[in-house]
Amino acid sequence: MDAIGAGRLAVVTGAAGGIGLAAARRFAASGMRVCLLDRVDGVDAAAREVGGGAAGFVVDVADRGAVERVAGEIRERFGPVSVLMNNAAIHGGADALSGPDVWAAVIGVNLMGVVHGVQAFVPAMVEGGAPGLVINTGSKQGITQPPGNTAYNVAKSGVKALTEGLAHSLREATGGRVSAHLLIPGYTWTGMTGGGGEKPAAAWTPEQVVDFLMGRLEAGDFYVLCPDNDVTREMDERRMAWAAGDVIANRPALSRWHPDWAERFAAHMAGG
Repeated sequence: MDAIGAGRLAVVTGAAGGIGLAAARRFAASGMRVCLLDRVDGVDAAAREVGGGAAGFVVDVADRGAVERVAGEIRERFGPVSVLMNNAAIHGGADALSGPDVWAAVIGVNLMGVVHGVQAFVPAMVEGGAPGLVINTGSKQGITQPPGNTAYNVAKSGVKALTEGLAHSLREATGGRVSAHLLIPGYTWTGMTGGGGEKPAAAWTPEQVVDFLMGRLEAGDFYVLCPDNDVTREMDERRMAWAAGDVIANRPALSRWHPDWAERFAAHMAGG
């Protein structure tokens, strides 16, 4: 965790609210300088609230050129980046047969936004010689694939694969000096999940997610699999094992939601 410390620089996307803002606050509290990126004007107010000289940048991470320009400006104004957190995401429900606009929007932000962030910032982290952390925010949906939100699932599956490949590349290139980590939140009450009213009892706050993230980074975890107030680690493991088992056992696609497999899935979750 040498990358997190006083005077070092953190860049967080999707930082105007939710997990991104909670992470920006935590980095600032540790004495880091923080650059907050988001496509909404509220990112400037968020930066003022974070304090400590934090700077806000209005940028759409789906726009490769815009991300590259901001990365150049950040390097010129603030110097090398120690922590990059690619967190920006939108929800946008869509199944496989939904129209192209929603697919382009979700893939553009949730997957290509992460690619753009990695490619704009990480090469300099590799070349710079200092410790570095790259944190990409994935989703359990990118692993278990619940039906009805296929575009989001596809994007988050891509983030998982991208981050796994990035971790290998960074290990080969830097011997662990710069490392990549996949944040897999549980049910978190944010603006994207409708977090304008009272938090449901089942949900974690963004601050709880960031607390958990920091502890697991300290432990050196790559997969930061967060529980919540309703789903335990054991439940997540069983759901993920079942999803992988669809391929191994040649079950129907998404058999967890297939009526012919409902009893067997229930028995699996019960430990049978």
